[in-house]
Amino acid sequence: MKLNPLHDRVVVRRTEPDTKTSSGIIIPDNVAEKPDQGVVLAVGAGRRTESGTLVPMSLNVNDRVLFGKFAGQIVKIKGEEMLILKEEEIYAVIEQGE
Repeated sequence: MKLNPLHDRVVVRRTEPDTKTSSGIIIPDNVAEKPDQGVVLAVGAGRRTESGTLVPMSLNVNDRVLFGKFAGQIVKIKGEEMLILKEEEIYAVIEQGE
């Protein structure tokens, strides 16, 4: 099944949180926070202005993004949890440094 978001929405898969701190302490699952980063799987066409012109999305598929912990709507597709977010709920695109 393929999920195609409408308008200014994106489909994001959360990345797995680190289960170990930098000092080597293992964090149990029941204490770990929900991750606030993910990878964009699908992007809508964009939003329309009041005059009807289409404003294209500034995100692309496979972008790593940062979003709020309680943002978006959680959906399950084939047993896998994904988020559907509006573009304005995404705070930043994470770029890999050299």
